[in-house]
Amino acid sequence: MGRLIEVEFRVDRQTLADAVAWAARTLPSRPALPILAGMLIEVTGEGELTLAGFDYEVSAQAREDADVTEPGRVLVPGRLLSDIVRNLPAQPVEVFTKGSEVVVRCGPAEFGLLTMPVEDYPTLPEPPARAGTVPGDVFATAVAQVTPAAGRDDTLPMLTGVRIDIEGDTMWLACTDRYRIAARELTWSPADPGFTAGVVVPARTLADTAKSIKRGAGVEIGLAGRADTLIGVSGGGRSMTSRLLDDQYINYRSRLTGTWSSVAEIPVAPFVEAIKRAALVTERGTPIRLALTAGEVRIRAATGDSARANEALAVSLTGDDVDIAFAPQYLLDGLAGIDTEYARLECAGPTKPALLTAIPDRKDDEEPPPETDTGYRYLAMPVRLTS
Repeated sequence: MGRLIEVEFRVDRQTLADAVAWAARTLPSRPALPILAGMLIEVTGEGELTLAGFDYEVSAQAREDADVTEPGRVLVPGRLLSDIVRNLPAQPVEVFTKGSEVVVRCGPAEFGLLTMPVEDYPTLPEPPARAGTVPGDVFATAVAQVTPAAGRDDTLPMLTGVRIDIEGDTMWLACTDRYRIAARELTWSPADPGFTAGVVVPARTLADTAKSIKRGAGVEIGLAGRADTLIGVSGGGRSMTSRLLDDQYINYRSRLTGTWSSVAEIPVAPFVEAIKRAALVTERGTPIRLALTAGEVRIRAATGDSARANEALAVSLTGDDVDIAFAPQYLLDGLAGIDTEYARLECAGPTKPALLTAIPDRKDDEEPPPETDTGYRYLAMPVRLTS
């Protein structure tokens, strides 16, 4: 009796590995239903391979070209497939069904996976209509800049999300954990010039999606507007949908402006290295202290009487001297979002939030540039000094 073929295709191993890794992102470690541990494999007669995962909150789909002999769809244990494909030799991969198994063959290696009931798999959500597009690299950078400031406490869902505000061709991304705010303004291309939206997307989901989309690909955002419950993000043959969080959010933009009594221009790379060195003598909850005076910032830290650090760095200060302290990781997270040579640190006293922004680099043949803006803002609450 011959084998019963329901799916058969051939594909490059690295192509398959990348696609499986994308779809596996949504697979729950402890699925509420056993069927959600499955990865859906679908191939068409036109030579398109689709792999998908879904946990009722987030869906992920990867599309690639394949040499298809027999179109169809099948469901297999997703994490096991991911582990297998990641460890295959660098040769073309054949995948086909044989009875109740899906066979994965690559060079001398062959694996058989028991299929799961594909008819029981939930229908994947349709992404909302396309709201506009943004360059993938710009989007990935913006998401990476703001998500370190997202909260980690799932009992406060709003704080675990990225707020996305859209008005015409301007998009704002922002995160806060109550002690800091990271925000980025960027330009995008809306499908409708009058489109507006204000939504909150789970930060971990958006961060993972943004950094995994292929470099150079444009990113398409799917949103139906303020009343939608889903967002869609797609680009480079990869797509995801995610349920939105409650759209209640603080008025973060109003908090990113103010009157500053002290403005310092600081070289980013030396500042980062000095903070890291000072942090070596800190314990959990111990701040880094910055004493800003004309011409320098003195960076100090100590752990009781057992260890201390003290380092000076040349800076340009306008306004009042100020002695202010921050959690070292808060400073490092904010500086990680700056890719220019110099940063601007603006303070309104030792107990008021301080604003960190990038100073655009000047080309060698340019006069001092006008006060342009990279769109990145990072506001952090200082630690109150006791002495």
